[in-house]
Amino acid sequence: MTYCVTGACINCKYTDCVVVCPVDCFYEGENMLVIKPEECIDCGVCVSECPANAIIADTEPGAEKWVEINAQYANQWPNIRKLKPAPADADEWLNVPNKFEDHFNPNPAKQS
Repeated sequence: MTYCVTGACINCKYTDCVVVCPVDCFYEGENMLVIKPEECIDCGVCVSECPANAIIADTEPGAEKWVEINAQYANQWPNIRKLKPAPADADEWLNVPNKFEDHFNPNPAKQS
């Protein structure tokens, strides 16, 4: 089993999950984080840290899509290991529906 980030992360991009990950398996896109499935050790500590409830187990219904998306973009985006401030409007995005279909940006995060 592994965990994956869902579209609920889009435009929220809280990084609380990143700092508790013991294996640094998070990768950062322009407006979303993903988990590299091959690196995730199934500890689950990230799940309760996510304010957007965007992290699910790969055994949950519908998770196959998210595991595939996480694997694809983890191989393209830079690894993130540190806490970063969430976007100023992150809380406003928490309950926006269809974020992946309407707002996903496949570009890697800009390095600062």
